[in-house]
Amino acid sequence: MLVQPYLMFDGRCEEALTFYKKALGAEILSLMRFKDSPIPQPSDTGPANPGDKIMNASFRLGDSLLMASDGSCGGNPQFKGFSLSITVPGTAEAHRIFAALAKGGEELVPMTETFFAQSFGIVADRFGVSWLVLAAPVAGV
Repeated sequence: MLVQPYLMFDGRCEEALTFYKKALGAEILSLMRFKDSPIPQPSDTGPANPGDKIMNASFRLGDSLLMASDGSCGGNPQFKGFSLSITVPGTAEAHRIFAALAKGGEELVPMTETFFAQSFGIVADRFGVSWLVLAAPVAGV
Protein backbone atom coordinates (compact mmCIF):
# COMPACT_ATOMS: atom_id res chain seq x y z
CA MET A 1 0.00 0.00 0.00
CA LEU A 2 1.19 3.50 -0.82
CA VAL A 3 -0.38 6.68 0.57
CA GLN A 4 0.56 9.95 -1.13
CA PRO A 5 -0.57 13.49 -0.36
CA TYR A 6 -2.68 14.97 -3.18
CA LEU A 7 -2.95 18.73 -2.71
CA MET A 8 -5.81 20.63 -4.36
CA PHE A 9 -4.78 24.26 -4.89
CA ASP A 10 -8.12 25.45 -6.31
CA GLY A 11 -6.57 27.36 -9.21
CA ARG A 12 -3.17 28.20 -7.67
CA CYS A 13 -1.31 24.96 -8.44
CA GLU A 14 1.26 26.40 -10.86
CA GLU A 15 2.07 29.17 -8.38
CA ALA A 16 2.44 26.55 -5.62
CA LEU A 17 4.72 24.33 -7.70
CA THR A 18 6.94 27.30 -8.54
CA PHE A 19 7.03 28.26 -4.86
CA TYR A 20 7.92 24.73 -3.69
CA LYS A 21 10.58 24.43 -6.38
CA LYS A 22 12.28 27.58 -5.10
CA ALA A 23 11.65 27.13 -1.35
CA LEU A 24 12.17 23.36 -1.03
CA GLY A 25 13.96 22.27 -4.19
CA ALA A 26 10.90 20.42 -5.47
CA GLU A 27 11.40 18.48 -8.69
CA ILE A 28 8.38 18.51 -11.00
CA LEU A 29 8.01 14.99 -12.39
CA SER A 30 4.85 15.34 -14.45
CA LEU A 31 2.33 18.01 -15.29
CA MET A 32 -0.89 17.79 -17.33
CA ARG A 33 -3.11 20.76 -18.05
CA PHE A 34 -6.88 20.48 -18.45
CA LYS A 35 -6.58 21.57 -22.10
CA ASP A 36 -4.31 18.57 -22.80
CA SER A 37 -6.72 16.02 -21.36
CA PRO A 38 -7.94 13.28 -23.69
CA ILE A 39 -11.41 13.93 -22.24
CA PRO A 40 -13.17 16.67 -24.27
CA GLN A 41 -13.54 19.96 -22.40
CA PRO A 42 -16.50 22.36 -22.69
CA SER A 43 -15.97 25.17 -25.19
CA ASP A 44 -17.03 27.99 -22.85
CA THR A 45 -14.69 29.89 -20.55
CA GLY A 46 -14.44 30.03 -16.78
CA PRO A 47 -14.17 27.23 -14.21
CA ALA A 48 -16.08 24.84 -16.51
CA ASN A 49 -13.13 25.09 -18.95
CA PRO A 50 -9.98 25.74 -16.94
CA GLY A 51 -7.69 25.38 -20.02
CA ASP A 52 -4.17 26.16 -18.84
CA LYS A 53 -4.90 25.19 -15.24
CA ILE A 54 -3.26 22.02 -13.95
CA MET A 55 -5.34 18.85 -13.98
CA ASN A 56 -2.63 16.72 -12.38
CA ALA A 57 0.99 17.14 -11.38
CA SER A 58 3.46 15.09 -9.41
CA PHE A 59 6.54 16.41 -7.69
CA ARG A 60 9.33 15.07 -5.52
CA LEU A 61 10.45 16.60 -2.23
CA GLY A 62 13.50 14.69 -1.06
CA ASP A 63 12.42 11.03 -0.95
CA SER A 64 8.69 11.84 -1.01
CA LEU A 65 6.31 12.00 -3.95
CA LEU A 66 3.38 14.40 -3.76
CA MET A 67 0.61 15.09 -6.23
CA ALA A 68 -1.23 18.33 -6.92
CA SER A 69 -4.04 19.83 -8.98
CA ASP A 70 -5.95 23.05 -9.51
CA GLY A 71 -9.11 21.09 -8.72
CA SER A 72 -12.24 23.17 -9.21
CA CYS A 73 -10.19 26.36 -9.88
CA GLY A 74 -12.19 28.55 -7.50
CA GLY A 75 -9.13 30.43 -6.23
CA ASN A 76 -9.58 29.66 -2.54
CA PRO A 77 -7.65 26.54 -1.50
CA GLN A 78 -8.68 25.03 1.85
CA PHE A 79 -6.17 22.86 3.69
CA LYS A 80 -7.67 21.84 7.02
CA GLY A 81 -7.30 18.86 9.28
CA PHE A 82 -3.77 17.80 8.31
CA SER A 83 -0.16 18.97 8.18
CA LEU A 84 2.84 17.85 6.16
CA SER A 85 5.91 17.02 8.22
CA ILE A 86 9.36 17.66 6.81
CA THR A 87 12.48 16.38 8.58
CA VAL A 88 15.97 17.57 7.65
CA PRO A 89 19.37 16.57 9.04
CA GLY A 90 20.35 19.83 10.72
CA THR A 91 19.15 22.93 12.51
CA ALA A 92 20.42 25.40 9.90
CA GLU A 93 18.51 23.62 7.13
CA ALA A 94 15.37 23.44 9.29
CA HIS A 95 15.51 27.18 9.90
CA ARG A 96 16.13 27.89 6.19
CA ILE A 97 13.14 25.78 5.11
CA PHE A 98 10.92 27.22 7.83
CA ALA A 99 11.78 30.78 6.74
CA ALA A 100 11.21 29.94 3.06
CA LEU A 101 7.79 28.43 3.78
CA ALA A 102 6.85 31.37 6.02
CA LYS A 103 7.29 33.95 3.21
CA GLY A 104 3.76 35.13 2.56
CA GLY A 105 2.46 32.61 5.09
CA GLU A 106 2.10 32.49 8.86
CA GLU A 107 4.35 31.19 11.62
CA LEU A 108 2.12 29.11 13.87
CA VAL A 109 4.81 27.79 16.25
CA PRO A 110 8.22 29.48 16.03
CA MET A 111 11.30 27.31 15.52
CA THR A 112 12.65 26.16 18.87
CA GLU A 113 14.62 23.33 20.44
CA THR A 114 12.42 20.59 21.91
CA PHE A 115 12.80 17.32 23.76
CA PHE A 116 12.12 15.42 20.50
CA ALA A 117 14.09 17.45 17.93
CA GLN A 118 17.04 19.80 17.65
CA SER A 119 14.63 22.35 16.17
CA PHE A 120 10.90 22.27 15.56
CA GLY A 121 8.34 24.73 14.25
CA ILE A 122 4.98 24.89 12.48
CA VAL A 123 4.23 27.20 9.58
CA ALA A 124 1.27 27.66 7.24
CA ASP A 125 2.58 28.60 3.80
CA ARG A 126 0.98 31.23 1.51
CA PHE A 127 -1.48 28.61 0.22
CA GLY A 128 -2.61 27.54 3.69
CA VAL A 129 -0.72 24.23 3.76
CA SER A 130 0.49 23.53 7.30
CA TRP A 131 4.08 22.27 7.63
CA LEU A 132 5.81 20.78 10.67
CA VAL A 133 9.52 21.42 10.21
CA LEU A 134 11.97 19.33 12.27
CA ALA A 135 15.73 19.09 12.47
CA ALA A 136 16.98 15.53 12.93
CA PRO A 137 15.37 13.94 16.00
CA VAL A 138 17.33 13.76 19.20
CA ALA A 139 18.91 10.31 19.65
CA GLY A 140 16.80 7.87 21.66
CA VAL A 141 13.44 9.51 20.95
